[in-house]
Amino acid sequence: MAKEKVTADFAFGRINYILMLSGIGLILLGFFLMSGGGSKDPNVFSEDIFSPVRITIAPLLVLSGFVLEIYAIVKKSKD
Repeated sequence: MAKEKVTADFAFGRINYILMLSGIGLILLGFFLMSGGGSKDPNVFSEDIFSPVRITIAPLLVLSGFVLEIYAIVKKSKD
């Protein structure tokens, strides 16, 4: 009897999974950078919510994370 080699067929290749994890990391980093900036006293307005990191860089990171996720799904693996 000949031994048959059993291989698992995954939906994506190794590179796809690495790209997906990187995209999730970018999305989480963007949401983390958007958080905070509030005031402890509700009667006092805090200008910290208008920092360039919160209104420009963080949303760009989230958007680039979603673009990377889409690319990771669409990219054809070489396996």
